Amino acid sequence: MKKLLLILLAILPFGMSAQQKPAQNDDLTGLRAVGSPANPKVPMRWNHYNDYAGITKFCQDMAKAHPNLVRVESMGKSFQGRDLWVLVVSDFKTGNAERKPGFYIDGNIHSNELQGSEIAMYTAWYLAENFGTVEFTTQLLKDKVFYIAPTINPDAREDFIKNPNNPNSPRSGLMPLDDDGDGEADEDKYDDLDGDGNIVLMRRKTPLGRMKQDPNDPTRMIPAKPDEPGDYEMLGYEGIDNDGDGLVNEDVAGYYDPNRDWGWGWQPNYVQNGALFYPGTLPETQAIKKFIMGHPNIAGAQSYHNFGGQFLRGPGAEEDQQYYTPGDIAVYDVIGRAGEKIIPGYNYYVIYKDLYTVYGGEIDWLALGRGIFTFSNELMTSYLLFRQKPGATGQNDEYNQFGKYLLFDDAYVPWKPFKHPQYGDIEIGGPKKNYIRNHPGFMLEEDAHRNMAFTLFHAHQTPKLDVQAITSKPLGNGLTEVTATIVNQRVIPTHSSHDIRFKIERPDYITLKGVTPLAAMIVENADLNITREQKNNPATVEVPNIPGMGYVKVRWIVKGGGNGKYTVSVDSRKGGMVEKTL
Repeated sequence: MKKLLLILLAILPFGMSAQQKPAQNDDLTGLRAVGSPANPKVPMRWNHYNDYAGITKFCQDMAKAHPNLVRVESMGKSFQGRDLWVLVVSDFKTGNAERKPGFYIDGNIHSNELQGSEIAMYTAWYLAENFGTVEFTTQLLKDKVFYIAPTINPDAREDFIKNPNNPNSPRSGLMPLDDDGDGEADEDKYDDLDGDGNIVLMRRKTPLGRMKQDPNDPTRMIPAKPDEPGDYEMLGYEGIDNDGDGLVNEDVAGYYDPNRDWGWGWQPNYVQNGALFYPGTLPETQAIKKFIMGHPNIAGAQSYHNFGGQFLRGPGAEEDQQYYTPGDIAVYDVIGRAGEKIIPGYNYYVIYKDLYTVYGGEIDWLALGRGIFTFSNELMTSYLLFRQKPGATGQNDEYNQFGKYLLFDDAYVPWKPFKHPQYGDIEIGGPKKNYIRNHPGFMLEEDAHRNMAFTLFHAHQTPKLDVQAITSKPLGNGLTEVTATIVNQRVIPTHSSHDIRFKIERPDYITLKGVTPLAAMIVENADLNITREQKNNPATVEVPNIPGMGYVKVRWIVKGGGNGKYTVSVDSRKGGMVEKTL
């Protein structure tokens, strides 16, 4: 007995300490921050902007590191011959990815709006790196497939990053155009007068000017008061008269707008500035349209732009309001209002009403041309700088203060003298090309995550179908009535109202297998036994729509009992495929 007691005393402390010691996670070298992958297979830093080579390497690395989750494809070629990469992200071991509800994401249609690419890439990275760790993302990739195109304007993105530019150039692609009608194309571009890689502003000191330097901030120019003289006139961005026509910077690279090149509501340039010769002039537009139309499973879409902190839905033009029914608007409202909580400082808006009129925009082509529930996010807003609303128009100096207190004057080129061949003695200075429109480094990852979270909420709300119930009832004379209830567990229906009205996509097919149906019908009111018969092909019922957070009932009259075993298969372009056997 004494010997047994000694043995127990010897092992008891060890047993207690073993229970108290926390489980060791070999993936951790510290403590994983909640919501982030602990040890990603593709290490990335999200506080800088990638050139085309960086984007290409990222896509290849992701496909190599996650072969069961990520594939890389090319939608086609840009004007200058660069591949338009697409990351296809899904759990390829669970079902046929091409038949899952799809979600399309693109960024950087405007080349100076860089961060759309990084946020698209972050989304692919986060989904794959958290698969198997975060239940939500794991299930999302089992249920859905993502098509993520980081940049759909790679030529001009590369120009913006590698060449001297200002925050607004080039917005277009790089197809040469004769902007000033002199028979030459792109012959009077911006000129980097001091060779620092930034195209900043030019000012000239003169008593005739109406601008003055802010006495509290030497980087900032402000208007003189109506009753006081000014000190400077502003001469535009850095440049000289390269072609001797008396104008400066009048024929820069481009200039057109890739987001005015789409088929819905297209208008020529004299109506919609930035439009080209006809819808789909650009090879990039043609490639994207071909890709989208080749993937009819795409039920939701997201295009990343900047600037303004907005979740934008269509229509782009007021006359297209008629195509947004109350039912479809209700779906957009659920997603857009959730977005306002997910990203403080961002607002849910309608393009034509709250922003400006857009003809020939990508969003309208996706939403109205293809029946896809689509948002465009205008990334970055001055609210994010100090978490407060900006001051009055014309007196907003948040960016100057932010540059001073948080960026330590790294965001501005200080004013310096220059001898200009046309203007004489001037000064050049102002914000660098990657400031104001594009996030400062330390802010990029947070906004990438929040915008991704909004997009994943949208993707989660694409249809999720289930055959909830199959019942049978003998009718006598060897006939049996079989009824199936198919539910949609998400907000987005299998067809938008616009899609149904104009028959953009085929109906959903619900098929009874293993027996011989003699008649088929849609049950319009089960309580009153009101049905609508389908007169042809009774094995497969064609349903125009399975509503969001709703259901449809279908019924067959079959010959024989089928041994009491019935299989119902649902085939929906945007809702995927499900099957259940009673």
